[in-house]
Amino acid sequence: MSLARNRPGWRLGLVLGTGALLGFLSASALRTNATVATPLPPTPASSSAAAPLPAQDARLLAEVLQRVREGYVDPVDEHALMRQAAQALVASLDSHSTLLDAADYAQLQAATNGSYAGIGVEVEGAAGGLRVVRCIAASPAMRAGLRAEDLIVRIDGQEVSAANIDAAAAQLRGAAGSAVQLTVRRGAAANGALLTFQLRRSQVELASTESESLAPGYGYLRIREFTYSTAGEVSAAVRQLRAQAGGRLKGLLLDLRDNPGGVLEAAGAVADDFLDRGTIVSADGRLADAHLRMVATPGDLIDGAPIAMLVNGNSASAAEILAAALRQNGRALLLGARTYGKGTVQTVMPLSDGRALKLTTARYYTPAGDSINGIGIEPDRVLAGAQQAPAGVDAAGRPPTLARRDAPVAVALAELRGTAGASGAGGTHPPQRY
Repeated sequence: MSLARNRPGWRLGLVLGTGALLGFLSASALRTNATVATPLPPTPASSSAAAPLPAQDARLLAEVLQRVREGYVDPVDEHALMRQAAQALVASLDSHSTLLDAADYAQLQAATNGSYAGIGVEVEGAAGGLRVVRCIAASPAMRAGLRAEDLIVRIDGQEVSAANIDAAAAQLRGAAGSAVQLTVRRGAAANGALLTFQLRRSQVELASTESESLAPGYGYLRIREFTYSTAGEVSAAVRQLRAQAGGRLKGLLLDLRDNPGGVLEAAGAVADDFLDRGTIVSADGRLADAHLRMVATPGDLIDGAPIAMLVNGNSASAAEILAAALRQNGRALLLGARTYGKGTVQTVMPLSDGRALKLTTARYYTPAGDSINGIGIEPDRVLAGAQQAPAGVDAAGRPPTLARRDAPVAVALAELRGTAGASGAGGTHPPQRY
């Protein structure tokens, strides 16, 4: 389904959030929670409509830089000094604006495209190395036999330490077809077995969704993050769930827990998939491209069947846009914990030397006109944190179902079953302000 917008050609938005390293991103690149817009083309300073910097302020900056350069106790590289001054200027604005170097800019683009060249692992810094969080399906890492909880201690013979975590993570990415050798410690003990893996990097496709049938007629759809491919993945997953249900779903659970955000248009497209009408999100800022309003178009992928959404304190930005759009349009029930509260938009502006400026340029608003920045969204029903069922099998020798492993999923399924027979299906929860 398409999105109706109040002005054509509005710039896309995307959200990067905290999370495990994807085997190609540096730790610093991922330890953010920011909404950024699709890059604008480089703009010469002379074309700016803003008034020039007052002469006395420019003179003050130049004088301070010169005094530091000449008189600081240790010699300072003047190029590094200028870069640090620019970084400090941007960082002083808010926690989401930043100056990206060329590598971080390329990594940001790769993250939102949902595809990159590497070995296909999510890793996190740990004592003595990089701990594998998970292997991406069909990736070189999975084919080679790496497992979750493996500890990568050497990459191409170089030891991984606390001092080089970022650089080590960056080594896992590289040109498709290039080789990399990993030394991995398997097992919890410090003296666990050391294994050597020879891998060849390839293009890795990151699925942003996963789905399964919870019970006859009831589907589960988790959205990990919003990338440019998410809307298509959601449509395909819903088609599969409907087929498994005999052509029609009785209810759908959307799991947005720990979703740090993603591409803003993807969140809007997913909202439009389940709405026939109503505002999805609006935004306002000083740049012409910062003004937008996304409106739903007719058509509902599940024909009005009830929707429940699970959220928590790590559900942020684009995830909050989807949650607010479905909830305030009376389409879904929100369960879990108060969301993160990320309500600003950053625009990525390429600079002339390969760097980019990520600058807060707009605030976005829910369908009810609310700003959730610093506030978040309070769910309709607060649930305790997810409690995983003990590992193992049930009395029949089968692994426990998702609803048995994850208490909030069981609660949400019960809610869906309770509303499936209600008149108007998905419209039983009126829009609410918060």
